Amino acid sequence: MKRITLSSPGGLDQLHMDEAPHPGEPGPGQVRVRIHASSLNFHDYGVVTGAIPTEDNRIPMADGAGVVEAIGDGVTEFRVGDSVVSTFFPEWLDGPARIDNFSTTPGDGQDGYACEQVIRPTSWFTLAPKGYSHAEAATLTTAGLTAWRALVVDGNLKAGDTVLTLGTGGVSVFALQFARMMGAQVISTSSSDKKLERLKELGASHTINYQSTPAWGEKVRELTDGKGVDHVIEVGGPGTLPQSIDAVRIGGHIALIGVLTGRAGDIPTAKLMAKQARLQGLIVGSRTHQQEMIRAIETSDMRPVLDRSFALEQIADAFRYEESGEHFGKICLEY
Repeated sequence: MKRITLSSPGGLDQLHMDEAPHPGEPGPGQVRVRIHASSLNFHDYGVVTGAIPTEDNRIPMADGAGVVEAIGDGVTEFRVGDSVVSTFFPEWLDGPARIDNFSTTPGDGQDGYACEQVIRPTSWFTLAPKGYSHAEAATLTTAGLTAWRALVVDGNLKAGDTVLTLGTGGVSVFALQFARMMGAQVISTSSSDKKLERLKELGASHTINYQSTPAWGEKVRELTDGKGVDHVIEVGGPGTLPQSIDAVRIGGHIALIGVLTGRAGDIPTAKLMAKQARLQGLIVGSRTHQQEMIRAIETSDMRPVLDRSFALEQIADAFRYEESGEHFGKICLEY
C-alpha cells in the first residue's frame, strides 16, 4: 500500500512516499479501512513543517475517511462496505474533556491517515454522513467537529442567536454553515472582498473587511444595535482577541480555537471581566460529539465547502497551497 512518512525534524521536503506491506487482517474489536481521503488542518501543517515535533517516520494527517474492508471478531457497529470517518481523539469517547495534548491524535502522537489502509479499533471511527463523498466526510474530523462543539456543545447555540466568524478557514466556514443550519444570524470577517462575497452566498447576514475596518469589534456592535454578538469563533488568538472581546455581548461566549496570530500578546482582561463574557478554549471534541454532529448533518442539506483536492503524492503541494492562504474552506487529499 502507498503511504506518506515524515522524516524528523520535519519540513515539506521531508515528506516521502513509499510502499508498505498489506496490514493484514483485523483482530478482535478492530476494522480494516481503505482510506480514500484526508483533509488539511493547521495542526497537520504544524506537524509536517516541524513546528509540532513528532516521531521520525510518522505517517501524518489527523483526518481519514474511507470504506470498511474487513471486521474482526466481536465487531457489531460496522459492516463491510460502510463509509466511515476517523475521530481526532480516539480514546475520548464521551463525557467532558479529559485530554490536553495530542499523544493519541492520529498524525501526531499516533500514525495518521496519509496511507491507503489502516487497522484500528472500532472506536477510532464513526459512520460517515449518508450521501457524503469521502473527501466531504474527511473534513468533519477536525474542522467540522471543532465548529460544532464551539457553537452547539459549549455554546448552547439556539435559533435567533448571533455568531461572529473570523476568516475563511475550515473551522470558520463550518461555523457559518452550522449557525445558519440552526437558525442563527452570522457576521463574518475576511481581508478579501472576493471571499466576503462567498461568505454572503453561504448565508452571512453581514460581512466586514478587517483590513479596511481595523476596529471591527466596534463595527460588529453597530451591526447588532450596540448589543454585540452571542458567540465568537475566535481563531486568531492574541492578535484578534481584543477585537473579539469588543464584539461580544455582555455575558456572551468566545470560543478560543486557534492562535493564528501567535501564542502571546496583550489581552484586555479588565474589559473581558466587565463584559462578564465566557472565554473558553477547546480542542475538537469527543466521539459522541461527532456522532451527534453527523446526526444533525443528516437532517439537513449542508455540505462542506471543498476548495481543491490533491493526490496523495502531492501532499507537499497541498500544504504549500494552504500556506498561500488562497483557499476558501477545505483542502483535501484523495487517493
